[in-house]
Amino acid sequence: TLIGAAGTYMLRDRGFLKYIPPIAANTIAVPLILYYAYGIKVPILIQALAVGAGETIAVAGLGSVLYMGLKKLEKKLF
Repeated sequence: TLIGAAGTYMLRDRGFLKYIPPIAANTIAVPLILYYAYGIKVPILIQALAVGAGETIAVAGLGSVLYMGLKKLEKKLF
């Protein structure tokens, strides 16, 4: 999460690129944690695909909609 947040901060003015760091960081880290720390013996590649798909939906899909809505609200309030 910290790596994804730092990457997002560095790319904050780069449009859609700002969504890539948290997706990439979690797609790599979470399957490794699930496999080695929790002993979930599903192949790491399959876990990475599942986590990556979920992150893409949550961050790039729902997160971008929320971000745009908050930006519109900010313009109305301030």
